[in-house]
Amino acid sequence: MTIAEVSKKYDITPDTLRYYERIGLISNVPRTKNGIRDYDEKSCRRIEFIKCMRSAGVEIETLIKYISLVETGKSTIDDRMKLLEEQREKLLIKQKSINETLDRLNYKISVYEEIKLGKRKDFSEE
Repeated sequence: MTIAEVSKKYDITPDTLRYYERIGLISNVPRTKNGIRDYDEKSCRRIEFIKCMRSAGVEIETLIKYISLVETGKSTIDDRMKLLEEQREKLLIKQKSINETLDRLNYKISVYEEIKLGKRKDFSEE
């Protein structure tokens, strides 16, 4: 796949894809005889992983460290697992915070609905 096709498929700009290559998140992207990027299945799986992690808030530096460990080989499995477990814990904390915020928003919305329906007269903002 060309960079334009990958960009469209994963909704990532070509500049971002080039940046990911430059910093080592995506390595060894195959090229045509003319030097044009020809992303293969392995490269696309890596892009999917990066996009998933970034959308969850995983920092670029963490991804660089993780990918470096992956490319070092099987001897780094324990380190990779530790890094992923740390990220999972951070996400669980973030998820708890998001759930608490959603609960508060749902409460406020329900209060406004009650006010609109005349079931409640007053509401003090917190």
